[in-house]
Amino acid sequence: MHDACELTNLQELDINGCNLKGSLPMCFSNLTSLKILSLSYNQYSGNISILQSLTFLESLDLSSNQFFGNIFALQSLTLLEYLDLSSNQFSGNISALESLTSLRSSNISNNKFHIPSSLRPLFNLSKLKNLYADNNTIHADDHEMSHSSAPRFQLSSIRLSCCGSGGSFPQFLYHQSELQSVTLSDIYFKVDRSPFWLLENNTMLMTLNLVNCSLSGPFQVSSHVHSTLAYLDISNNAFGGNIPVRIGVHLPFLMYLNMSNNYFNGTIPSSFGDMSFLQVLDLSINQLSGEIPEHMVMGCSSLQFLALSNNKLQGSIFSENFNLTSLLELELSGNNFTGMIPNVLANCSYLNILDLSNNSIYGEVPSWIWNMSKLVALDVSRNQLFGKLPQWRGNVLNLEQVSMADNQLNGSIPRAICSLNLNLKILDLSMNSLSGTLPSCFKPVSVSEVHLSKNMLQGALPNAFCDSSLLVILDLSYNHLNGNIPSWISNLSDLSYLLLKGNHFEGEIPIQLCKLDRLSLIDLSQNNLSGGIPSCLKVSALNYVIEQYIRYSLSFFDNNNLMSIEVSIEYTVKSRSYNYKRRMLQYMSGIDLSCNKLTGEISFETKSIMKLFTLNLSHNSLTGPVPRAFSNLMDMESLDLSYNNLTGNIPAEFAVLHFLGYFNVSYNNLSGKTPERIGQLGAFDESNYIGNPFLCGSLVGKNCSPVETPLAPKASAGNKEGHGFIDMDAFYGSFFACYVMVLLCIAAVLYINPYWRQTWFYYIQMVVDSCYYFVVDNFPRNFCTGNM
Repeated sequence: MHDACELTNLQELDINGCNLKGSLPMCFSNLTSLKILSLSYNQYSGNISILQSLTFLESLDLSSNQFFGNIFALQSLTLLEYLDLSSNQFSGNISALESLTSLRSSNISNNKFHIPSSLRPLFNLSKLKNLYADNNTIHADDHEMSHSSAPRFQLSSIRLSCCGSGGSFPQFLYHQSELQSVTLSDIYFKVDRSPFWLLENNTMLMTLNLVNCSLSGPFQVSSHVHSTLAYLDISNNAFGGNIPVRIGVHLPFLMYLNMSNNYFNGTIPSSFGDMSFLQVLDLSINQLSGEIPEHMVMGCSSLQFLALSNNKLQGSIFSENFNLTSLLELELSGNNFTGMIPNVLANCSYLNILDLSNNSIYGEVPSWIWNMSKLVALDVSRNQLFGKLPQWRGNVLNLEQVSMADNQLNGSIPRAICSLNLNLKILDLSMNSLSGTLPSCFKPVSVSEVHLSKNMLQGALPNAFCDSSLLVILDLSYNHLNGNIPSWISNLSDLSYLLLKGNHFEGEIPIQLCKLDRLSLIDLSQNNLSGGIPSCLKVSALNYVIEQYIRYSLSFFDNNNLMSIEVSIEYTVKSRSYNYKRRMLQYMSGIDLSCNKLTGEISFETKSIMKLFTLNLSHNSLTGPVPRAFSNLMDMESLDLSYNNLTGNIPAEFAVLHFLGYFNVSYNNLSGKTPERIGQLGAFDESNYIGNPFLCGSLVGKNCSPVETPLAPKASAGNKEGHGFIDMDAFYGSFFACYVMVLLCIAAVLYINPYWRQTWFYYIQMVVDSCYYFVVDNFPRNFCTGNM
């Protein structure tokens, strides 16, 4: 590097990607003849003041380094035509660029510049054609320029995306007529109508990207046919009204159109069928109604991606007049489509994403689906499909995501599912009427989620998942599974959510669960488990484990870039069942072992559950004291220890649990004084402590002041029994004689008078019934109903 600095006549220097560090060498100031300098993709840092003497520079590339500070040193480089400062830490304003009158292209993206949306400092750069300024701070100009204040440049391309509030829509664009690409995304603009004049004024425009700009009002297109626009994205705005009826006529050469996440209503214009080059059409998350136009289905023969999800569309999905055979992805979820899955989709031999979920589609799952060799993801959940599961064939070996949840499917799970063992990542067959056992050959090695809850599966849990080391969610709740929880569960090293609720599992909780370091939710409630609770259980929310969170944020939580089946998990918190979707699961942690036959003392290793949010051990036969160490669980929101045989006091330290929203220790054998009404404990009433006869305090309406016991009279020397003045033998004899006489009198009266006899037996029956219902209503210790 030192040798290069001595080359004072050097005109071009390229040391791109050499991993050089530190500040720029002082000898750079001697390279006064340089015209081209590239220092990109190194680790240079510091300021760039050393470059101000390089007045002959025509091209300067400092991208992807760690430079910081302002850029005033560039003011002297008046011959500069190409400037790339992207991906550094430069800050301040961009007024230093206004002296670079020769500048043609500038990239200042991914820095910390403060850029006015009007671009007023650059108005004198008459040669400027390309400006890229993404990922800086965009702000409204304090001196808003009028429409007559036109810049001297005519841009070909501009990118000014993220972040900030730009005030009114950039008015310098009114004066641009040579634009070919415009990207103004993720900036808040105060605009109540679409800038349709961009299309009117720029007949060469090919790309228009206005994503998430807070634009509203009706969307308008140019009055003439625009023959160059190929890419249009206005998603994530507040456009409303109807989509222009003749949009396909005025924009016939569009290849990409995204109008999703707006407020468009009315029907889908049939003129979309005039866009014969269209490859991507996304109209999802709007308020569109009616049917899919037949002309669009016939005319858009090049369409590869069609998304109409989350609208109000209805009718049959497609008719026999179907020409969308190039489809790669079809997303129609969240509408009111009826009818059967159309057989015309069998002609889409390249289809790899099919999402028809959340509709009213009925009938059986057609067998031709399993002939689609390119299919990667299938979601037909939450419809009205019935019949048995079809036979998976070898042609669908690429299937990674399968969801048929919440339908009316019945019968057993076919052995053909074993053909998906290699690539399957998500399987969701929950909320159906599937019966039988899991096929013994079903051993998916790459699966991350298995949802089979709310079916009628039975038998012991086989070795189906013993090799599924990537499994994150295993939900088999609400079935008829029995036997022991297998010890091979320790092989599931990535397991975070284990839900076996509402089955018939028995035996002890396997100690092997303690080997799972990534558990976040474990629900074994409503089974027949016995024995003690393993004290070594480790449970924590995923977002507290930084390394693990980073891993799953790239894989589990984002899953598939094209489509990720959103499956919810049912879990009981604060005596209510909630459905948690994947994005919320990373913040959840809990243990639910309620409604079993567990015994012994509660002896968790507190350090292993420090980030526990919910703990439910109710309806068991646990003994011993309430652990005082629970007061260290500062994130605890729900604690239920009711219906056990716990003894001792309620720890006063629980008052420091500031997030505690549910607390129940009723129906135990606790004693002593109830906690003071301080902190969160002050929010709980008598119902949270009822059924503990030895508790006292204001919360149970029982005075805790000591009561003096009266002194007993001293026994006389001749009376070791100490019964006082009553002869107990005579008392017992006379009491027994009177008792017998009363019974005989009652029997005689009832024998003589039949009316009294009938009344007597009726009264006895009423007393028996009243006693029975009193016991059922007031002593439900052995009754475990519903969700606790």
